[in-house]
Amino acid sequence: VCPTTRLMLMSDMEDRNETDVSEFILLGFSSLGEKLKIFLFLVLLLIYLITVTSNVVIIFILWVDRRLHSPMYFFIANLSFLEIWFTSVTSPKMILNFMSVNQTISFNGCMAQSYFYFALGVTEFCLLVVMSFDRYVAICHPLQYATIMKQRLCIQLVLGSWVGSFTVISLRMLLILKLRFCGLNVIDHFFCDNSPLFQLSCTDTSGVKRVDSILISNIVLSSLCLTMLSYGSIFFSILRIPTATGRQKAFSTCGSHLTALAVVYGSCIVLYARPSGSSSPDVKKGVALLNTVLYPFLNPFIYSLRNKTVKLALRETFSQSTTKLFPNL
Repeated sequence: VCPTTRLMLMSDMEDRNETDVSEFILLGFSSLGEKLKIFLFLVLLLIYLITVTSNVVIIFILWVDRRLHSPMYFFIANLSFLEIWFTSVTSPKMILNFMSVNQTISFNGCMAQSYFYFALGVTEFCLLVVMSFDRYVAICHPLQYATIMKQRLCIQLVLGSWVGSFTVISLRMLLILKLRFCGLNVIDHFFCDNSPLFQLSCTDTSGVKRVDSILISNIVLSSLCLTMLSYGSIFFSILRIPTATGRQKAFSTCGSHLTALAVVYGSCIVLYARPSGSSSPDVKKGVALLNTVLYPFLNPFIYSLRNKTVKLALRETFSQSTTKLFPNL
């Protein structure tokens, strides 16, 4: 949609201020040139397919290999499962819109996309806190690890993350569903984020905005503090490792984890923990890509595919599958 067409769409919507909105138009990256759109379509499609495939492979390997049946890999499998759904909430629609003339999404589809985006996002923050706690116990209290991280506790932590997050976001969604949307239905984003939705409401959104801002900011910042508290304790524990090789190995692992955390928390702080209107729509879309596309893509490589045990399990599984499929090779 070019700028002129965008203005025509907005003008047309202004003439129907009394009509409730039944669908929204996602502008996404419609101002880009056709060649750049095709390039981004191919790149983002490839990234999405790699993200989904790598996470499915990780879940399968962690399930079939008994050597990987430990709390750490149990949490990683849950994170991989979450990443498949999290990136699938926004990426397919965004990718299709690069090559589609019809960039609409139904009202119910938009509400569902917003709900699952935030519910899965909050679940991810909770799982990151749980995973950092698991590493804290493993490194700082190795002798008590088996006693503390029992199977029952691991299941409770994961279920608590999923159920608690979806419950909190369900309550938030009830407030949004009470808003009325009429007139303008053009969302200057590639998915149904909260800020552009609030701007389109023809009812007072000040109360909902305040509750939403406090809720999301507190979730992001509190989970960040808890995660960094665990990694801070791990850092000081690593410094007490007597050998330089041991310290270097531990720092390398923690460094990659912190890089991933910097991407997800940095992008969410820019999007949701800063004052409204402090960033332009184009900046928000670019930062949102880090959160919805880049981070899910990096996770399998950071948390699993760099691990020697996981790589060994992958090689053995691939070798066994090849032998069964091609016995004469």
